Amino acid sequence: MERLRNCDAQLQYERQVPHGRSSPRLQTDNAEPNIEARQIYFGLLEESPDDLAVARSRLYLTRLLAEVEPCSSDLPDDLNKLQTWSDTHTAKVGAKYRQYLKARRAGDARQYFTNKSHALYFLKGVAPTKLVDGAWLYGLLKHWRDPRFLTLIQTYLEELGEGAADKNHVVIYKKLLTTHGCQKWHSLSDAHFTQGAIQLALAQHTAHFLPEVIGYNLGYEQLPLHLLISAYELNELGIDPYYFTLHVTVDNAGTGHAMQAVQAVFDALPQVADKKDFYRRIVNGYKLNDLGASTNSVIAQFDLDEELVAILTAKAKVGAQLHSDYCKISGKTVNEWLAEPAQLPSFLEALQEHGWIKRHQDPEASRFWTLIQGEHAHMFGVFNAYEKQVIHDWIAGDSAGGPGSRPISFRARQRLAAPEGPGGGTSKAWRYMGEGPKQHDDFDTDLHLLEQKLAGAPGKDDAMDLLVPLLSPVHHHTAPGLMATRLYTRKLHGA
Repeated sequence: MERLRNCDAQLQYERQVPHGRSSPRLQTDNAEPNIEARQIYFGLLEESPDDLAVARSRLYLTRLLAEVEPCSSDLPDDLNKLQTWSDTHTAKVGAKYRQYLKARRAGDARQYFTNKSHALYFLKGVAPTKLVDGAWLYGLLKHWRDPRFLTLIQTYLEELGEGAADKNHVVIYKKLLTTHGCQKWHSLSDAHFTQGAIQLALAQHTAHFLPEVIGYNLGYEQLPLHLLISAYELNELGIDPYYFTLHVTVDNAGTGHAMQAVQAVFDALPQVADKKDFYRRIVNGYKLNDLGASTNSVIAQFDLDEELVAILTAKAKVGAQLHSDYCKISGKTVNEWLAEPAQLPSFLEALQEHGWIKRHQDPEASRFWTLIQGEHAHMFGVFNAYEKQVIHDWIAGDSAGGPGSRPISFRARQRLAAPEGPGGGTSKAWRYMGEGPKQHDDFDTDLHLLEQKLAGAPGKDDAMDLLVPLLSPVHHHTAPGLMATRLYTRKLHGA
């Protein structure tokens, strides 16, 4: 929350998010008070959002902009100082990161993540935002003929990896979530969906909020300190940091998105209309970046004990009647323990008292851990990767910081891994670059039909109009969306 200064509305918003567990709502007199970010988010992620979802999203944006209007920000009053402001911001972030690295080399603990499950909790907590990465710029794609917006369109295409799956930000993040069993993010609190809802609403209503889109982009594309620290600590904990390091490189202030974001402000400035009012609206759009759950607030919410109990509570709904009565712990069967979620903390205590769990020791020494981990474990498959990591870290407790306990970093594992054979893992979708019809099967049906439609397009304008819907936040990370992105990029640049 660094960009907003002396803002009563923002303080009121933060007070409504105690420990991040509630579903806050910014209240104003000029909009429905019960519109939730989650409702907006999923409503706009439909292939064809209904009229009510579209209308509500516009009200939602209007309400949030009214909230941030009285807030001051760190943007300069003078437009001509924008580039200096961006350069200064980058220099400050770089200096703070060097301080962080110096402290880590001196033996300081990680600043963000206490253990691997904490890091995975963070990945899950920011998923609603990361899975619509770049969405706020989508509404500009149909204006590809207008040179004022080419910089912003190029930024969007780069968020989409220009159609390369291994560079598409959403594809990368979805893979990261799947790898670590973090796909269950849909029931997060409303605050976690605020940024994603803002991005999708800006995409839907660009024609009515063009300056705000440009201002939001200006804020979002400045390099944040948390991106650098997150990447460093994720790698340290054995988690692929590529999604985060990719943003560090593409958002650079020299040639990347941070520079492009500043340039886009000047490209779009009106020549006849009031420049001062246009910039005022840009500033308000910039302020939207600081609403809802942030990286730091999500990290601060993590409580290992609470997370473990939440996982076991969810499992108890399914498994409360599935255990045999052969074994009793403190006089109760497992089914009896699981029947009442309120008993779960006491159940964990009982498991420790009877030696099933040995806290603050290597989890391999706990019989409970051997029941869930390993191919022949009695509860094999009951817990996913994220849930097992939480259980592992809870059992390990204080022992996790002992000598020799530091995990091998992700990059070190990559260096130790055997190189892949040539040509491995290439998707059939990569064959399709619009060069002509190819033999296809059921896996390629969408791609083949897209090729046919493009072949029947009378000209470039018709082809671009056909491609734009497939570059939406709903589609761009799919095989047809990736193909459409590659073709749109080529046609945009005259290829």
